[in-house]
Amino acid sequence: MIHSSAAALSLLAALPTASAQAAPVLLHASGPFEITIIPAGAPEKEGRTATARMALDKRYAGVLAASGKGTMLTAMSDVKGSAAYVAIERVSGTLAGRTGSFVLQHAGAMRGGTSQATITIVPDSGTGELSGISGSLALSVVDGKHFYALDYVLAN
Repeated sequence: MIHSSAAALSLLAALPTASAQAAPVLLHASGPFEITIIPAGAPEKEGRTATARMALDKRYAGVLAASGKGTMLTAMSDVKGSAAYVAIERVSGTLAGRTGSFVLQHAGAMRGGTSQATITIVPDSGTGELSGISGSLALSVVDGKHFYALDYVLAN
């Protein structure tokens, strides 16, 4: 019986064990960016709200050295400081030395001059060395200059 237990232990020791996967590491990139917003047609006004379509052209600098191209839809009410937007933007370039692209989904609103936006990386949109990327981006404006803060995880 002891011999059988030793053989069983030996067999168990030879089996592959499931190793605990390391938790994904949250990475951060930040820096300045420049943006050009180009109207794509005349705004349409009905009632108290004007809607418009815009083309976005961005240049990111810093850890994210990339260009962004996108389309934005806006709605602005006749109340100063009240508006909303949605946008889809493809970002192409390098992130921390990795080359590829990913797509950002924007949704934002402003009321009384106070704004909030949610900007997330579209799942499974990463290409090249950025394949598997996920995360979110925050934008800020300080003294008239634009800045980004990207929190992301790379699956591979």
